[in-house]
Amino acid sequence: MASLSCSASDLVTLLGGVPNATDAADYICGRFEAISNKFIETGYAVDNTYLLFSAYLVFAMQLGFAMLCAGSVRAKNTMNIMLTNVIDAAAGGLFYYIFGFAIAFGTPSNGFIGKHFFGLTEFPTESFEYSFFLFQWAFAIAAAGITSGSIAERTQFIAYLIYSSFLTGLVYPIVSHWFWSTDGWASPARSENLLFGSGVIDFAGSGVVHLVGAIAGLWGAYIEGPRIGRFDHAGQSVALRGHSGTLVVLGTFLLWFGWYGFNPGSFVTILKAYGESGSFYGQWSAVGRTAVTTTLAGCTAALTTLFGKRLLSGHWNVTDVCNGLLGGFAAITGGCSVVDPWAAVLCGFVASWVLIGCNKLAEKLHYDDPLEAAQLHGGCGSWGIIFTALFAKKEYVNEVYPGLPGRPYGLVMGGGARLLAAHAVQILVVVGWVSVTMGTLFFILHKLKLLRITAEEEMAGMDLTSHGGIAYVYTDEYQDDAAKRGIC
Repeated sequence: MASLSCSASDLVTLLGGVPNATDAADYICGRFEAISNKFIETGYAVDNTYLLFSAYLVFAMQLGFAMLCAGSVRAKNTMNIMLTNVIDAAAGGLFYYIFGFAIAFGTPSNGFIGKHFFGLTEFPTESFEYSFFLFQWAFAIAAAGITSGSIAERTQFIAYLIYSSFLTGLVYPIVSHWFWSTDGWASPARSENLLFGSGVIDFAGSGVVHLVGAIAGLWGAYIEGPRIGRFDHAGQSVALRGHSGTLVVLGTFLLWFGWYGFNPGSFVTILKAYGESGSFYGQWSAVGRTAVTTTLAGCTAALTTLFGKRLLSGHWNVTDVCNGLLGGFAAITGGCSVVDPWAAVLCGFVASWVLIGCNKLAEKLHYDDPLEAAQLHGGCGSWGIIFTALFAKKEYVNEVYPGLPGRPYGLVMGGGARLLAAHAVQILVVVGWVSVTMGTLFFILHKLKLLRITAEEEMAGMDLTSHGGIAYVYTDEYQDDAAKRGIC
């Protein structure tokens, strides 16, 4: 934020023959500079407060993930899945502090990996405040939360500890460095040598967060195999329904609420004018527009899923609608800041059908994901990456990513195909990187027999076998009896 200036020497001439003109000029300029500095400090405080509030909203999504996951699994695995969500946040916090933030945003660095601020040394700086670290940590643990849903109900707890630390400490930070750091090879914030003259516009992370978490979960669930009873002897799909629609809806609304930090909060600052100073239009307007596009995409996806699943299955299914809503949010996340509200409606409509199609494909391939996490965050996240490359508006792109005349924008909006090419590269490199790293990790855990629990433990439920008791126990006698009978 630029400071206002006052020159005592210039002011003396304006004061004319006033007695002690020099002293008066020095005094006036001193007061003026003090006021100017106070405005600068206020600006920093406003922006940091905005970012901290956004970080708190994103962190609240962890509670949403926990409730959604708990409601989507059977009662006998409730404590397990909720504990994994706690561990995602706790282990993710420590490893992101030691390694992750430095790898993601440590600057100056090369285009592949950051190399400063390990353990938040030499922090804060003019570029980064502690609020920025907190905000980015909340994003990192969101990616880990996505993965935990894919491998729910049959994964050893030690595997959660290992993969969560590895994902938040290394795999995710490198991806976020590529696309969000000013040094990243595919970042739109680079000062030169932008990918296809544009860089990748993945504003809040359809690819960086959602696709990363989805591909990690995809490999974990694929290597483990489906849950016992998910497919019958004839290969037909058997629904293993979650035990609480109430928790699913609660989790969905908490995630919806948190998404207003996830997407609008990704502006990082809010006190910035577009164009002439004093205008009513500025970054605060873009923040509001982003909240609107986020809302419309989710709402459209929810309604499309409601009627689409009614036509396909004959039921008004609340779980399907909740997943459809979240699929719309995952899709709009990448382009939420650079598209018009009408385009967000189209984004949500297509995202719903992408999710339905991915779920049908998963059933045919005998792929089992209790939360539909890989289908939702991977399928809809990929659509969101392509959607942004098609519908990004020139005006908004230049506002959000200023300083590059002639920057490419959406293909459908007349901006050419260069942005689409950059986004196709993003999908390929994210899928490749996460597959090599997380796929290899899950395979090693599988070979070391550290990945999947035994059949006996799975049938009895992980709450009894790994966590000391069932989540919904009211008496010790009931717990003992449940342990003997292996109650679900």
